[in-house]
Amino acid sequence: MDYKLQVGVQSHLEMGSLEDRSMQDLHDECLHSPETDARKNQITYSNELLPFSDGRLPVGRNNMIGHGVYRSIKTVVFSNKLNLLMPFGPLAILVHKLIAHNGWVFFLSLLGITPLAERLSYATEQLAFYTGPTIGGLLNATFGNATELIISIYALKSGMTRVVQLSLLGSILSNMLLVLGCAFFCGGLVYHRKEQVFNKATAVVNSGLLLMAVMGLLFPAVLHYTHTERQYGKSELSLSRFSSCVMLVAYAAYLVFQLKGQNDLYAPINEENLDDDDDDDDDDGDDDDDDDEAPEISKWESGIWLVILTAWISILSDYLVDTIEYVRLLEDHVCSH
Repeated sequence: MDYKLQVGVQSHLEMGSLEDRSMQDLHDECLHSPETDARKNQITYSNELLPFSDGRLPVGRNNMIGHGVYRSIKTVVFSNKLNLLMPFGPLAILVHKLIAHNGWVFFLSLLGITPLAERLSYATEQLAFYTGPTIGGLLNATFGNATELIISIYALKSGMTRVVQLSLLGSILSNMLLVLGCAFFCGGLVYHRKEQVFNKATAVVNSGLLLMAVMGLLFPAVLHYTHTERQYGKSELSLSRFSSCVMLVAYAAYLVFQLKGQNDLYAPINEENLDDDDDDDDDDGDDDDDDDEAPEISKWESGIWLVILTAWISILSDYLVDTIEYVRLLEDHVCSH
């Protein structure tokens, strides 16, 4: 009995020491566990972001917003060498206010609009990353011509119809011939081992819209130069207005068709599946993966920059058109004498 009692007491003492040791170890592990450290860091971080007693914004949030604004300005304004021409825009306004020399105002405004138009296209491309290829293409088509549209609106307000006509003609020729030809040429240089593939249905739709635009411009001109209208001046104007309304309706139908009707037609074509020699072009496939771009600014930053750049282009376009109007009035005055 004494032996059994001694063994029982000894085992009880050992279990007590193990319980004490396990409680101490558990306490130490809780003090130094990753979850506890993360919770401490979270509490410390939240204490740093607590608002001050006087109602000011948190310091951490101020630093975050300031860093985001600085990064956005650095990316949009200081990442392109063409932006060195941006100071010419405010300089044109100063010259107009101080000297009022229309020649210099026209030249400086033109130089100032050039980088703004390029940055407007850049902001549109950044926004297109978040909207998908279909809406992104529409944004590029819309805001890509925003500069010409703004200048044309100011010119129409000033009664310079000839300037609007020539601007429209230059835009049509540059997009149909220069831009399209450069796209084909550069595509042939970059993908010289591949055949450039285009969606047939998309090409048919775009060709139909192009034909309608050509007819809308051609018919009033033919009516004017052939003198076959019943009422001189009125029939030409009526046909021109009717053609413009038809083109607007056709563009609206095209938007509905592109956004809701046939989304799959505007999906990018996988040209790798169309190649016969896939084994020979494995390196090209790696290059295609490297060409995948990521947005450099956020969606809200892109929208804000679109508004800012459009406003600046509108201001400089007003000064640009004013100088053209002054030259036109000066020429009319000289011709009258």
